[in-house]
Amino acid sequence: MKRLQLYDSLSALKGVELDTPTPAYSITIKVSLGNRPGTLGRFATAIGDAGGNIAAIPGFEAKGPVIMREIDVLAESPDHARHIVAAVSDLDGVTVLDWWDRTFRLHEGGKIEVNALCSVGDAHDLAMAYTPGVARVCKAIQREPMLRHTHTIVKNIVAIVTDGTAVLGLGDIGPAAALPVMEGKALLFKEFGGVDAFPVCLDVTTADELVETVIRMAPSFGGINLEDIAAPAAFEIEDRLIEALDIPVFHDDQHGTAIVTTAALWNALKLVNKQIADVSVVISGTGAAGLAVAKMLHDAGVGEIVGVDRAGAIHAGRSNLNDAKQWFVHHSNPDGKAGSLSEVIRGADVFVGLSAPGLLSAEDVRSMAHDPIVFAMANPDPEIRPEEVDGLAAVMATGRSDFPNQINNVLAFPGVFRGALDAGATCITERMKAAAARAIAEVIGDEDLDRNYIVPSVFDRRVAARVAARVAACAVAEGCVRAVAPPVPSDLL
Repeated sequence: MKRLQLYDSLSALKGVELDTPTPAYSITIKVSLGNRPGTLGRFATAIGDAGGNIAAIPGFEAKGPVIMREIDVLAESPDHARHIVAAVSDLDGVTVLDWWDRTFRLHEGGKIEVNALCSVGDAHDLAMAYTPGVARVCKAIQREPMLRHTHTIVKNIVAIVTDGTAVLGLGDIGPAAALPVMEGKALLFKEFGGVDAFPVCLDVTTADELVETVIRMAPSFGGINLEDIAAPAAFEIEDRLIEALDIPVFHDDQHGTAIVTTAALWNALKLVNKQIADVSVVISGTGAAGLAVAKMLHDAGVGEIVGVDRAGAIHAGRSNLNDAKQWFVHHSNPDGKAGSLSEVIRGADVFVGLSAPGLLSAEDVRSMAHDPIVFAMANPDPEIRPEEVDGLAAVMATGRSDFPNQINNVLAFPGVFRGALDAGATCITERMKAAAARAIAEVIGDEDLDRNYIVPSVFDRRVAARVAARVAACAVAEGCVRAVAPPVPSDLL
């Protein structure tokens, strides 16, 4: 069965497909090859001629008249994958037995599960883990509610909450369609931070409904990670939950992006020998992420920030600005610059893109100050591609993994929550976020810093541990940690 045909609708998603083979569109071809000289070579050549890239041929050993193998191939899109299969199907000595989409196969049955931390092998175990022994722990928590942070899963679990209104670059696709993303987030929490996380996709239509639902379920969690919630509701929801709950609440689309961007900028400025107080930063995109980045760079001491949306630069003369954009009016663009992105980018030191593909041109970059820094983070297609500014930008970063300097939230949120949970933090403060950014930046020593290496790899296992340590220490220093849980009441022991 050609399973990829089930997913034709994916190719209609604008802005999703890339123009180079990628694991996101990889397939596995189950093939029978005649064990004759040249068969494998023709097979590999046909895939290359079709624009595919062989990623793996596991366990290859030529014995017997035919060789049956499952071969992984990277493609550009679902249509391209079908083209590759067609290209190899008619080769002499090659029989395609089956093929499937590796991404969809990976997601079958979900990507996470619940594992037990203790065994239930006999009646003794059952009596302690469940009834009647569990009742004693319940009564202890009833008497001393703080014990839920030490004697339940709350000690190490985060809810990943979304309403599905702003998922990746897909927009408002609803809570059910958002679930694979939230599962992936949970997977990353566990893999990089050792934090148990669970996706909570809510079928709600208002901020009030979402806030009320999260407040009601909060006793089961030690932290709340808000994800893929459309602005401006995202701002209100986070503010209200921070006010209502005594556990960390963190909107990762905002603050994770801001943390990693700030870390990257600190290191980039070292390379071009510029001081943060002297630089001018233009931010394209003033939604949730753009506002958070602007606030964090402002707090970090950036000399000038100019926010740009579809209508151009944000300044005091603009009308009909929402509350989020009002922040830019009061805290940025002191000279009242007006005009399009191309106009206000002239003479700027740094471009930060959190908007849409193709908004920045090579001419725009040429008009910037000497040694310009370009962070084009629109996903999957950046505001300008790295090859367009090769030789123009002193430092280039994107949000993609196939280019150097990927500004990826995975560098932030696992360590931030790990540190907050370890310290028993009741919130995540601006100083804790700044501490996380410093920790990420300092993973790269000055001797290793390079224009293609300003942020660590997401697979650098040092990152989450260092972020967690800095965040935990900062939480303690700021006094935003809950009191140590008291001993279990003696009369319940």
